Amino acid sequence: MESAGLGSREVASAALRVAISANREEEKSLQAEFSSQGIYTAGVDFGGEFINSVTKIIERAIVAAKREGIIQDSHVEEGAVAGAAKEAVTQIVNKAIGLNVGGKLAIARSGDHVSVALFFGVGLLHLNEMVVGLGHRVI
Repeated sequence: MESAGLGSREVASAALRVAISANREEEKSLQAEFSSQGIYTAGVDFGGEFINSVTKIIERAIVAAKREGIIQDSHVEEGAVAGAAKEAVTQIVNKAIGLNVGGKLAIARSGDHVSVALFFGVGLLHLNEMVVGLGHRVI
């Protein structure tokens, strides 16, 4: 994947924008916009009990990144996405532990920069706290 001269800030910003997108149509529009700038993105809706979901969050980030061609099937690239996803998870763990989460995770990459963003509602029923986690790695 060639770098378009974009750095970690632009890639992280793209991941956050996809994660907070309101629906699939907006997500696809952002995906096309970012692709024209040399940033490749993917988004995945997610929900469940947080503690039981940590592994699934990391796995879904890797699967989505592969499915959208953001990373290749290699230990190095999978590990970078897994590491960024784990970092994002650690940023929300204090608010999410023991509760349910629901929202979206997003992955963005340009060149050797990859970011994973989480945007989740955390809580019970309609009593939610909103949390954001963001991780970055260099491949």
